[in-house]
Amino acid sequence: MFVDSHCHLDRLDLAAHGDSLDAALNVARARGVRQFLAIAVTLDGVENLAGIARAHEDVVISAGVHPMHSADDEPSMEAIKACAERFDVVAIGETGLDFHYDTIDRNIQRERFKRHLQAATELELPVIVHTRDAREETLQLIREHTNPAVGGVLHCFTEDIDMAREAVRLGFFISLSGIVTFRNAESIRELARRVPLDRLLIETDSPYLAPVPHRGKPNEPQWVVEVAECIARERGISIDEVAMQTTANFYRLFRAAAPQASAEMRQILSDANMI
Repeated sequence: MFVDSHCHLDRLDLAAHGDSLDAALNVARARGVRQFLAIAVTLDGVENLAGIARAHEDVVISAGVHPMHSADDEPSMEAIKACAERFDVVAIGETGLDFHYDTIDRNIQRERFKRHLQAATELELPVIVHTRDAREETLQLIREHTNPAVGGVLHCFTEDIDMAREAVRLGFFISLSGIVTFRNAESIRELARRVPLDRLLIETDSPYLAPVPHRGKPNEPQWVVEVAECIARERGISIDEVAMQTTANFYRLFRAAAPQASAEMRQILSDANMI
Protein backbone atom coordinates (compact mmCIF):
# COMPACT_ATOMS: atom_id res chain seq x y z
CA MET A 1 0.00 0.00 0.00
CA PHE A 2 1.72 3.15 -1.25
CA VAL A 3 0.90 6.85 -1.44
CA ASP A 4 2.26 9.13 -4.15
CA SER A 5 2.46 12.23 -2.00
CA HIS A 6 3.37 14.61 -4.83
CA CYS A 7 2.34 14.22 -8.47
CA HIS A 8 1.14 16.60 -11.16
CA LEU A 9 -1.78 14.64 -12.58
CA ASP A 10 -2.81 17.49 -14.85
CA ARG A 11 0.62 17.45 -16.52
CA LEU A 12 1.24 13.74 -17.07
CA ASP A 13 2.39 12.50 -20.45
CA LEU A 14 -0.29 9.89 -21.10
CA ALA A 15 0.93 8.62 -24.47
CA ALA A 16 1.87 5.24 -22.98
CA HIS A 17 -1.69 4.90 -21.64
CA GLY A 18 -3.75 5.78 -24.68
CA ASP A 19 -4.01 9.40 -23.49
CA SER A 20 -6.10 8.18 -20.57
CA LEU A 21 -5.49 9.39 -17.02
CA ASP A 22 -7.79 6.61 -15.81
CA ALA A 23 -5.49 4.06 -17.42
CA ALA A 24 -2.37 5.59 -15.87
CA LEU A 25 -3.95 5.59 -12.42
CA ASN A 26 -5.20 2.03 -12.85
CA VAL A 27 -1.66 0.85 -13.58
CA ALA A 28 -0.50 2.54 -10.37
CA ARG A 29 -3.39 1.05 -8.40
CA ALA A 30 -2.47 -2.41 -9.70
CA ARG A 31 0.98 -1.92 -8.14
CA GLY A 32 -0.52 -0.99 -4.77
CA VAL A 33 -0.70 2.81 -4.97
CA ARG A 34 -3.84 3.67 -3.05
CA GLN A 35 -3.67 7.47 -2.72
CA PHE A 36 -2.49 10.32 -4.93
CA LEU A 37 -1.91 13.93 -3.89
CA ALA A 38 -2.22 16.07 -7.03
CA ILE A 39 -0.20 19.24 -6.66
CA ALA A 40 -1.13 22.69 -7.93
CA VAL A 41 1.44 25.06 -9.43
CA THR A 42 -1.03 27.89 -10.17
CA LEU A 43 -4.29 28.92 -8.55
CA ASP A 44 -5.96 28.90 -11.97
CA GLY A 45 -5.15 25.21 -12.27
CA VAL A 46 -6.81 24.16 -9.03
CA GLU A 47 -10.29 23.92 -10.55
CA ASN A 48 -9.05 21.37 -13.09
CA LEU A 49 -7.39 19.37 -10.31
CA ALA A 50 -10.64 19.49 -8.36
CA GLY A 51 -12.40 17.93 -11.35
CA ILE A 52 -9.85 15.11 -11.37
CA ALA A 53 -10.38 14.57 -7.64
CA ARG A 54 -14.16 14.44 -8.08
CA ALA A 55 -13.73 11.74 -10.71
CA HIS A 56 -11.29 9.67 -8.63
CA GLU A 57 -11.98 9.06 -4.97
CA ASP A 58 -8.32 8.24 -4.29
CA VAL A 59 -7.10 11.67 -5.48
CA VAL A 60 -6.78 14.68 -3.19
CA ILE A 61 -5.37 18.08 -4.15
CA SER A 62 -3.46 21.14 -3.01
CA ALA A 63 -3.70 24.85 -3.85
CA GLY A 64 -0.74 27.12 -4.47
CA VAL A 65 1.60 28.92 -6.84
CA HIS A 66 5.01 27.46 -7.66
CA PRO A 67 7.97 29.73 -6.89
CA MET A 68 9.11 29.57 -10.53
CA HIS A 69 5.72 30.49 -11.98
CA SER A 70 5.65 33.88 -13.69
CA ALA A 71 2.40 35.51 -12.58
CA ASP A 72 0.90 38.70 -14.00
CA ASP A 73 -0.76 39.34 -10.64
CA GLU A 74 0.67 38.03 -7.41
CA PRO A 75 -1.95 36.11 -5.40
CA SER A 76 -2.91 37.65 -2.09
CA MET A 77 -3.12 35.58 1.06
CA GLU A 78 -6.89 35.99 0.88
CA ALA A 79 -6.96 34.64 -2.68
CA ILE A 80 -4.92 31.60 -1.67
CA LYS A 81 -7.22 30.93 1.28
CA ALA A 82 -10.37 31.41 -0.80
CA CYS A 83 -9.15 28.97 -3.44
CA ALA A 84 -8.19 26.40 -0.82
CA GLU A 85 -11.56 26.62 0.88
CA ARG A 86 -13.57 26.59 -2.34
CA PHE A 87 -11.98 23.40 -3.62
CA ASP A 88 -11.57 21.56 -0.30
CA VAL A 89 -7.82 21.05 -0.60
CA VAL A 90 -5.72 19.11 1.90
CA ALA A 91 -2.59 21.28 1.66
CA ILE A 92 -1.18 24.62 0.54
CA GLY A 93 1.47 24.57 -2.19
CA GLU A 94 3.56 23.89 -3.80
CA THR A 95 5.34 27.03 -2.76
CA GLY A 96 8.82 27.93 -1.63
CA LEU A 97 12.08 29.40 -2.85
CA ASP A 98 14.17 28.46 -5.88
CA PHE A 99 17.32 30.54 -6.28
CA HIS A 100 19.03 28.15 -8.70
CA TYR A 101 18.20 29.93 -11.95
CA ASP A 102 17.06 33.34 -10.66
CA THR A 103 14.41 33.64 -13.37
CA ILE A 104 11.89 34.93 -10.82
CA ASP A 105 13.00 37.87 -8.68
CA ARG A 106 14.00 36.66 -5.21
CA ASN A 107 11.98 39.31 -3.44
CA ILE A 108 8.87 38.24 -5.36
CA GLN A 109 9.53 34.64 -4.32
CA ARG A 110 10.06 35.58 -0.67
CA GLU A 111 6.82 37.54 -0.44
CA ARG A 112 4.86 34.85 -2.32
CA PHE A 113 6.23 32.15 -0.05
CA LYS A 114 5.40 34.18 3.04
CA ARG A 115 1.78 34.63 1.93
CA HIS A 116 1.42 30.91 1.34
CA LEU A 117 2.87 30.11 4.76
CA GLN A 118 0.53 32.56 6.42
CA ALA A 119 -2.48 31.16 4.55
CA ALA A 120 -1.51 27.62 5.55
CA THR A 121 -1.16 28.67 9.18
CA GLU A 122 -4.53 30.41 9.24
CA LEU A 123 -6.27 27.46 7.57
CA GLU A 124 -4.35 24.92 9.68
CA LEU A 125 -3.29 23.07 6.55
CA PRO A 126 0.21 21.65 5.97
CA VAL A 127 2.38 23.41 3.43
CA ILE A 128 4.24 21.74 0.55
CA VAL A 129 7.62 23.41 0.11
CA HIS A 130 9.90 23.47 -2.92
CA THR A 131 13.40 24.59 -1.95
CA ARG A 132 16.53 24.82 -4.08
CA ASP A 133 19.72 26.72 -3.28
CA ALA A 134 17.86 28.67 -0.60
CA ARG A 135 18.41 26.66 2.56
CA GLU A 136 18.73 29.33 5.24
CA GLU A 137 16.03 31.61 3.86
CA THR A 138 13.60 28.72 3.48
CA LEU A 139 14.14 27.62 7.06
CA GLN A 140 13.96 31.17 8.40
CA LEU A 141 10.59 31.84 6.76
CA ILE A 142 9.30 28.50 8.02
CA ARG A 143 10.41 29.41 11.55
CA GLU A 144 8.67 32.78 11.35
CA HIS A 145 5.41 31.84 9.66
CA THR A 146 4.43 28.24 10.37
CA ASN A 147 2.89 26.36 13.25
CA PRO A 148 4.95 23.24 14.07
CA ALA A 149 1.76 21.52 15.16
CA VAL A 150 0.50 21.80 11.56
CA GLY A 151 3.84 21.50 9.76
CA GLY A 152 4.42 20.55 6.18
CA VAL A 153 6.84 18.78 3.88
CA LEU A 154 10.01 19.65 2.02
CA HIS A 155 9.22 17.82 -1.18
CA CYS A 156 11.67 16.22 -3.63
CA PHE A 157 14.35 16.93 -1.06
CA THR A 158 17.90 17.31 -2.36
CA GLU A 159 19.56 19.39 0.36
CA ASP A 160 21.78 18.17 3.22
CA ILE A 161 21.12 16.25 6.42
CA ASP A 162 21.51 19.38 8.55
CA MET A 163 18.65 21.10 6.74
CA ALA A 164 16.57 17.93 7.00
CA ARG A 165 17.15 17.73 10.76
CA GLU A 166 16.18 21.37 11.27
CA ALA A 167 13.07 20.94 9.14
CA VAL A 168 12.05 17.92 11.21
CA ARG A 169 12.60 19.95 14.38
CA LEU A 170 10.23 22.56 12.94
CA GLY A 171 7.49 19.97 12.44
CA PHE A 172 8.19 19.11 8.79
CA PHE A 173 8.48 15.86 6.89
CA ILE A 174 11.07 15.04 4.21
CA SER A 175 9.86 13.61 0.91
CA LEU A 176 12.16 11.66 -1.41
CA SER A 177 11.57 11.28 -5.14
CA GLY A 178 13.06 9.18 -7.92
CA ILE A 179 16.29 11.17 -7.56
CA VAL A 180 17.19 8.78 -4.73
CA THR A 181 17.72 6.06 -7.37
CA PHE A 182 20.05 8.10 -9.58
CA ARG A 183 23.62 6.82 -9.87
CA ASN A 184 25.19 10.11 -8.75
CA ALA A 185 22.76 10.69 -5.85
CA GLU A 186 24.67 9.08 -2.98
CA SER A 187 23.99 12.10 -0.77
CA ILE A 188 20.24 11.53 -1.23
CA ARG A 189 20.61 7.84 -0.42
CA GLU A 190 22.41 8.91 2.76
CA LEU A 191 19.31 10.93 3.61
CA ALA A 192 17.19 7.86 2.92
CA ARG A 193 19.25 6.02 5.53
CA ARG A 194 19.46 8.78 8.14
CA VAL A 195 16.15 10.68 8.18
CA PRO A 196 13.87 9.07 10.79
CA LEU A 197 11.48 6.70 9.05
CA ASP A 198 8.53 8.29 10.81
CA ARG A 199 9.39 11.58 9.05
CA LEU A 200 9.75 10.27 5.50
CA LEU A 201 7.31 10.53 2.60
CA ILE A 202 7.66 9.15 -0.92
CA GLU A 203 6.66 10.82 -4.17
CA THR A 204 7.17 10.79 -7.92
CA ASP A 205 6.88 14.50 -8.78
CA SER A 206 5.59 13.03 -12.05
CA PRO A 207 5.85 13.75 -14.92
CA TYR A 208 9.38 14.76 -13.87
CA LEU A 209 12.38 12.83 -12.49
CA ALA A 210 11.55 9.25 -13.46
CA PRO A 211 13.50 6.81 -11.28
CA VAL A 212 15.97 4.17 -12.40
CA PRO A 213 15.32 2.01 -14.44
CA HIS A 214 12.90 4.38 -16.19
CA ARG A 215 15.14 7.43 -16.57
CA GLY A 216 14.56 9.29 -19.81
CA LYS A 217 10.85 8.48 -19.81
CA PRO A 218 8.02 10.71 -18.59
CA ASN A 219 7.53 9.87 -14.93
CA GLU A 220 4.22 8.52 -13.67
CA PRO A 221 2.62 7.68 -10.31
CA GLN A 222 3.14 3.90 -10.52
CA TRP A 223 6.90 4.42 -10.14
CA VAL A 224 6.59 5.63 -6.56
CA VAL A 225 7.10 1.93 -5.84
CA GLU A 226 10.67 2.19 -7.16
CA VAL A 227 11.33 5.02 -4.72
CA ALA A 228 10.08 2.87 -1.85
CA GLU A 229 12.16 -0.08 -3.01
CA CYS A 230 15.33 2.03 -3.01
CA ILE A 231 14.67 3.37 0.49
CA ALA A 232 14.03 -0.17 1.73
CA ARG A 233 17.36 -1.36 0.28
CA GLU A 234 19.26 1.55 1.78
CA ARG A 235 17.76 1.05 5.24
CA GLY A 236 17.97 -2.75 5.15
CA ILE A 237 14.27 -3.16 5.83
CA SER A 238 11.32 -4.60 3.94
CA ILE A 239 9.43 -2.61 1.35
CA ASP A 240 6.29 -3.43 3.34
CA GLU A 241 7.70 -1.49 6.29
CA VAL A 242 8.52 1.49 4.07
CA ALA A 243 5.06 1.36 2.52
CA MET A 244 3.25 1.13 5.85
CA GLN A 245 5.25 3.84 7.60
CA THR A 246 5.21 6.36 4.73
CA THR A 247 1.47 5.82 4.33
CA ALA A 248 0.93 6.41 8.05
CA ASN A 249 3.14 9.50 7.81
CA PHE A 250 1.09 10.84 4.91
CA TYR A 251 -2.18 10.68 6.82
CA ARG A 252 -0.54 12.02 9.97
CA LEU A 253 0.58 15.11 8.05
CA PHE A 254 -2.31 15.57 5.62
CA ARG A 255 -5.07 15.03 8.16
CA ALA A 256 -7.78 16.29 5.83
CA ALA A 257 -6.92 13.54 3.33
CA ALA A 258 -8.24 10.66 5.43
CA PRO A 259 -11.92 11.75 5.35
CA GLN A 260 -11.60 12.23 1.58
CA ALA A 261 -9.92 8.87 0.97
CA SER A 262 -11.66 5.99 -0.78
CA ALA A 263 -13.83 3.67 1.28
CA GLU A 264 -11.21 0.93 0.77
CA MET A 265 -8.43 3.15 2.07
CA ARG A 266 -10.45 4.35 5.06
CA GLN A 267 -11.09 0.72 6.01
CA ILE A 268 -7.39 -0.12 5.68
CA LEU A 269 -6.44 2.89 7.79
CA SER A 270 -9.02 1.99 10.40
CA ASP A 271 -7.89 -1.64 10.56
CA ALA A 272 -4.28 -0.49 10.98
CA ASN A 273 -5.27 2.07 13.66
CA MET A 274 -3.94 4.90 11.48
CA ILE A 275 -7.13 6.92 11.86
